[in-house]
Amino acid sequence: MLTIVSFILFTVFAAGLTWWITRRDETSSSEGFFLGGRSLTFPIIAGSLLLTNLSTEQMVGLNGAAFKHGLSVMAWEVNAVIALILMAIYFLPKFLKSGITTVPQFLEQRFDKRTQTLANSIFLTAYALLLIPIILYSGAKGLINIMDLKAITGIENDYTLLQITCVGIGVAGMIYARLGGLRTLAVLDTINGIGLLIGGFMIAWFALGYLGGDAGVSGGWDTLKNVHPERIDSTGEPGSEVPFSTLFTGVALLNLFYWCTNQQIIQRTFGASSLAEGQKGVLLTGALKLLGPVYLVLPGLIAYHIFFGQEVGNDDAYGKLVSLVLPSHLTGFFAAVMVGAILSSFNAALNSTSALFSIGLYKHMINPEANDEKTVKTAKLFVTVIAIAAMLGAPLLSKTGSLFGYLQTMNAIYFIPIFAVVVMGMLNKRVPSSSAFFSMVVGLIVLIGTLIVYPAVADQKLDPNTAAMVNKSFADVTGFSNFHLMGITFALLVVIMSVASKVAPRAKAWELKTNTPIDMTPWKGAPIVSAILVIFVLIIYVSFHQ
Repeated sequence: MLTIVSFILFTVFAAGLTWWITRRDETSSSEGFFLGGRSLTFPIIAGSLLLTNLSTEQMVGLNGAAFKHGLSVMAWEVNAVIALILMAIYFLPKFLKSGITTVPQFLEQRFDKRTQTLANSIFLTAYALLLIPIILYSGAKGLINIMDLKAITGIENDYTLLQITCVGIGVAGMIYARLGGLRTLAVLDTINGIGLLIGGFMIAWFALGYLGGDAGVSGGWDTLKNVHPERIDSTGEPGSEVPFSTLFTGVALLNLFYWCTNQQIIQRTFGASSLAEGQKGVLLTGALKLLGPVYLVLPGLIAYHIFFGQEVGNDDAYGKLVSLVLPSHLTGFFAAVMVGAILSSFNAALNSTSALFSIGLYKHMINPEANDEKTVKTAKLFVTVIAIAAMLGAPLLSKTGSLFGYLQTMNAIYFIPIFAVVVMGMLNKRVPSSSAFFSMVVGLIVLIGTLIVYPAVADQKLDPNTAAMVNKSFADVTGFSNFHLMGITFALLVVIMSVASKVAPRAKAWELKTNTPIDMTPWKGAPIVSAILVIFVLIIYVSFHQ
């Protein structure tokens, strides 16, 4: 009963405070609904960026990856700092100067309408079929374990309980996304983000104390260092999920795309009130990411020791750990902030998807004469359709293996081609439009062929974790990490566009035109803060290298 009461109290508090802060916001126009009226300041930007990223696919998925592979998976958090620095210093000024609402809009400015339409379609497909269902699935899995919903509801069938939980979360998220614009979501993100950080650190503290027994937290840390010390190696073994060499190929590229060109994430920065506020918000996010291993990796390492020898799945480890170590009077609070994190990422994906559809397809191709009010109404209708589809599809993900590994592999299929085109479009002003479109198509064919089609038709192998027969991946056959494959694909696309810029260059060098009402004066402290963050990244890697 105490768990349910604390859950309801924090949920109502977050919703009520968000309503009070944003009750006078204008959301009927495209700029108000999708960009928060370009009024976001750096604390709101940082809070929203962090919580849009920090949902249950991170809390459940990354801790699950640490449960299976050890500390080396912290690369997804620590190396993100480098990507955020590049976003603040290089990408953000260009995006804000162009005055865009979506990344495909930038590609249209740089290349042509055909390239914009392809990128827009790729984003929409990936978000609708991959990102949004994964957010719902991982959120439902985490909530079921943390609150022990099986006992509360009396529903014994796991799949039925998963379906019902996905629908409940999905309906709540759909209501938020329809009623509020970007600023409403950003404020709610910030409130829940504070709660989630507090809760995340609590889990790590209580879990270390549980592992240490009478010796307390220090004893728990000693156990981690002395029993299976190989699991706290920052660089990872060659056979781990994230070998050290991949930090400079596929892992680096996935981080760069995610934090520099992923519509779901960077749409928050497009709503900045000035370039300086945007840069402060992005770099503050980078500083907060340095703390990520404490609550996104450490609990997974602890869970490995506590559940060693038991039949606990990777994606169940975090929820079971929380249920085991967290006092009952705090369980409801943590479940509430977890739901807030789920809704944050879910809402962000819905808001971004509706922007891509309504601005990129509806107003661009279907109804160019539509006014702002009609465009926003269409966006809200599309939100409803996508949310319902996600509720139906999310439970099917229970048949996948490692949630986080699956997410990164599927993300690569569209991350790499789009990022290559954006980067070359910015760096080389002579790259022609035809080569950008061709490169995206080639990238999709190569990555779909190697990451999806090939494993589907390959011979099978025995999975040592489940004792089941599964199809061999491209990496199993070649001995070559999928992350290196991503790096090679990226290099291939860069070569294609570089050659095209020499053989058939754009007739006139492209120039980025200013099309924004906000102050574009850079923040003077950005270079110094960036240098400090890089130093901390190096210190973390050196400190935990075995």
